[in-house]
Amino acid sequence: MGLRDLNNKHQDDPFGITSAAVALVDGHGLIRYWSQRAEDLLGYPAASVLGRPAASVLKAEDSPASALSAAQRVGQGWEGRITARHRAGHPVELALRACPLSAEQGSAWLAVACEVSDAHRWELDQAVVRGLLEESPIGIAVLDSELRFQWVNQALVAMEGMPAQPGSDRVAAPPGPEQVPSGPGQVPSAVDWQARQALLSGRVTPAVEHVPPPHGRSRRNAQGHLRLRSSFPLRDVGGRTLGVCHTAVDFTAQDRARERLALVNEAAQRIGTTLDLDRTVQELAEVLVPQLAEFVAIDLFQGVLAARDLTPGPVAGGTLQRAVHRSIREEVPEAIVPIGEPTGYPAISPQRRCLATGRPILDPVLEPTTWWLAGDAERLAKIVSLGVHTHLVVPLRARGVTMGVVTLLRWENPNPFDEDDLLLVEELVARAAVCVDNARRFVREHHAALALQTSLLPPDLPDHCAVEVAYRYLPTDAEAGVGGDWFDVIPLSGARVALVVGDVVGHGIHAAASMGRLRAAVQTLADLDLPPDELLARLDDLVVRLADEAEAATDGPVVIGATCVYAVYDPVSRKLSVARAGHPTPAIAHLSEPVELPDIPAGPPLGLGGLPFESAEMELEEGSVVALYTDGLIEASDRDVDVGFERLCFALAHPDRPLEEICDTMVRILLPDHPHDDVAFLIARTRALDPDRVASWEVPADPRAVHEARDNAARQLAAWGLEDIAFTTELIVSELITNAITHACGPIGLRLIHERALICEVSDASSTSPHLRRALSTDEGGRGLFLVAQVAQRWGTRYTAAGKTIWAEQQLPSDISRRFPARA
Repeated sequence: MGLRDLNNKHQDDPFGITSAAVALVDGHGLIRYWSQRAEDLLGYPAASVLGRPAASVLKAEDSPASALSAAQRVGQGWEGRITARHRAGHPVELALRACPLSAEQGSAWLAVACEVSDAHRWELDQAVVRGLLEESPIGIAVLDSELRFQWVNQALVAMEGMPAQPGSDRVAAPPGPEQVPSGPGQVPSAVDWQARQALLSGRVTPAVEHVPPPHGRSRRNAQGHLRLRSSFPLRDVGGRTLGVCHTAVDFTAQDRARERLALVNEAAQRIGTTLDLDRTVQELAEVLVPQLAEFVAIDLFQGVLAARDLTPGPVAGGTLQRAVHRSIREEVPEAIVPIGEPTGYPAISPQRRCLATGRPILDPVLEPTTWWLAGDAERLAKIVSLGVHTHLVVPLRARGVTMGVVTLLRWENPNPFDEDDLLLVEELVARAAVCVDNARRFVREHHAALALQTSLLPPDLPDHCAVEVAYRYLPTDAEAGVGGDWFDVIPLSGARVALVVGDVVGHGIHAAASMGRLRAAVQTLADLDLPPDELLARLDDLVVRLADEAEAATDGPVVIGATCVYAVYDPVSRKLSVARAGHPTPAIAHLSEPVELPDIPAGPPLGLGGLPFESAEMELEEGSVVALYTDGLIEASDRDVDVGFERLCFALAHPDRPLEEICDTMVRILLPDHPHDDVAFLIARTRALDPDRVASWEVPADPRAVHEARDNAARQLAAWGLEDIAFTTELIVSELITNAITHACGPIGLRLIHERALICEVSDASSTSPHLRRALSTDEGGRGLFLVAQVAQRWGTRYTAAGKTIWAEQQLPSDISRRFPARA
């Protein structure tokens, strides 16, 4: 039989009910049940033995109890070995377990049996397991799939220094493998990290680490040792992972090469676990002390800490700043420079010489080579008082860039730094330098990403007379701070305002770049005063074109898609016009009615192309709150979307509260601590323009009506106290109405709106767009729009279902603006 056969021979308990021979014998000694396995062992079919005395099968002449007279009593039953007679006549040695069963008439026996060889092999397997878990010096722990201790032997308890007293805050070692601690226990970090790797990878994860001497023992008389750790997943017969088995073996570090290899291995696992610069240098210090030195100081250039670009090669100057220091003493009395402060090394110090040459410096201390300390009395006194005997300085360099210097001191270890130590420290520092440079580059890219995001999103929302707004922007990539969601508030003509919220597919800087292009496109299209549905149609064309360009550039399919909701609110009519492209519908909180989720036609997401969009219009009472948001807000709780909508409606209840308070409520109720998707939302409280600040007239299509229109405008300006701008307003009214009468058709309307600017609008039934041009000196006309452009702050054209409107805005005199402040 081969080794593979031996390993696979017994995977189940031979006395298990599914694998053992089972028989039921009544109080009269008659067989009442006979299993298939019993037939296989003794050759008797069930039909031939049922109802027969058990003694006719057993070699013994009495009942099963007599047959077990030499057996061992276990609990209420018996176990031992018996000899039975096979149907063919030869004896069969069996391991038997039997227990009595109560019955109304006499006693009955349940017996299970297996071959003696199977029972012996099973007992040997169990003895091996018990010996390995209880007697072996190998530390062993069993953790469940949640990485909680389920079993731990005394050897591992001693290795990890875990208390074994009941009620301890850590798991106690049970007296036997069959006992499981009552609580999950606190898993040491080294065990947790390696067990987690085994659970995630599904493979054995061996590692060698250096274990320092016990705390309180002198390093002169105590040596560290090496610990080999291994973790591997535990699986059931179906391959399902049940947990992890962790083992640990200690062996002494007499072989220095093996010890150094273990330290390098430990450094590879411990240094660079994050992209945090401070944490990375701290991890390097933890590896170096106390394994190699009693004190280490890591100093970085300010350009590294500020994530600026550095010049390759050695560095002759520059300001060094203490990033971290570590000592075998808790108070770190060796440190001269506090963390975060400039180091102030003299120009002749080993640190400066190391940086200038780019090579490490190994100096004995308290020898003539300490001449560089002559001008630094404080450092000299500290080194003398500690008894430092060797001083090692290594540059922190990666990818040709010098980022700082690492200084190590020894005094308790009687052995001075040697060339082997120098090579080892250089290897460790070089590994850490790459991680430090990665962290520096990450911080630099992080700053660049934030700068990009800041430039793409509105730095501050405009203060508008039509709405009061508030917002929140929460990218899922919290470290980078960038995402593909965006929002905007765009002032439009006629005192109207556009509210926009969009969501680009994906996360991170690429999604942010696409978002910036779409936001710029929306602003450009909004300046054309397009209706919401037409604006989304043109934006959809742009996204299709961007996808085609990206696909051509990358020579493969690229997904560039987005969703968007675009709303236009008019404070004069108090009407809100909304269209959406694959985006959640806005929520409207009324003052006197429940929160409403209006049925806005759901257009397709941007980027599909060729499909129409539709707008919906509704009238809002003043003070209503409109909420536009991305899907990350209502889907962030990992619940049904309907639950998200219900929570949103709850958060928007009582719209008379301050908007910032409503935003905080939405974040608290709808979002977990770490959302898995970008979230952006914009809420706006509507305002209405007072009727006495709007004046409108119908103008006949007759040149003689121009004079009357100017007079009407002048009287209205006088009523508003705007006589200072009456002349320019009359000029604008005259030119725009003259153009409408000459080049368009009726009906013609004139409207003046007085808010933070004076808006003059002339409407007609024509869809012909006027163009600004410079008239020749011989032309009799063509100067109207040119004059309007010179006296107006801005002007433009918007198209309506009935024709077009040409508008012009004038800035109010400063004293007038103060008399008509925007309402909060």
